[in-house]
Amino acid sequence: MNLKHMIAGIEREVKYTRAYIGKNKLDERVMKAMAKVPRDQFVPDDAKTMAFNNGPLPIGHGQTISQPYIVALMTDLLQLESQHTVLEIGTGSGYQTAILSILCKQVYSVERIDALSEMANQRFKELSYNNIETCVDNGYEGWLEHAPYDAIIVTASASHIPEPLVEQLKKGSNLVIPVGLVGMHQELKLVKKNLQGEITVDSILGVAFVPLINDSIQPAGESIH
Repeated sequence: MNLKHMIAGIEREVKYTRAYIGKNKLDERVMKAMAKVPRDQFVPDDAKTMAFNNGPLPIGHGQTISQPYIVALMTDLLQLESQHTVLEIGTGSGYQTAILSILCKQVYSVERIDALSEMANQRFKELSYNNIETCVDNGYEGWLEHAPYDAIIVTASASHIPEPLVEQLKKGSNLVIPVGLVGMHQELKLVKKNLQGEITVDSILGVAFVPLINDSIQPAGESIH
């Protein structure tokens, strides 16, 4: 198993799901980034032999590294440009973060589990991903200091689309987020904010993610469905 095998698996999955995602292939820049990042460097030692399989893997602390196809699809939906600044909610292993870093100017990534954030930062340093800044915080609140963002990606399933993330998204930009309760139906959502600031939400396909934990109390009515 190697990167070539993984890329072939992503391409097959795209063809299987083309009726849902509305395309026969993903952006070439995204696929090139997927082919550059060594996924085996972002998984625990006991999972390295499975690193290039097209499936999720546990990374400890009850978290997972997402299926390569889902990483590629979510990245594609962001429609990134080289000058963009991106917010990621859920650093996890740092694999998705590394993919984003190849495609944009700057990535800001929020993780609520300190140990995962530390391990991800060590990987970024060792692999020379230098345009990534991380923090340990409540992902539901985004990262207001560096807002607004050209794109926002959430790598855990939320019960609803957090209003602070929508507010921190630039006009004319995309937010990609899985929505739904763990153990029940979850859908990958594409949230678009047009140039007038109007919001549309499209469902892409069913997914399965670990939960996005909210460390603060949500005020009543603060949700977009």
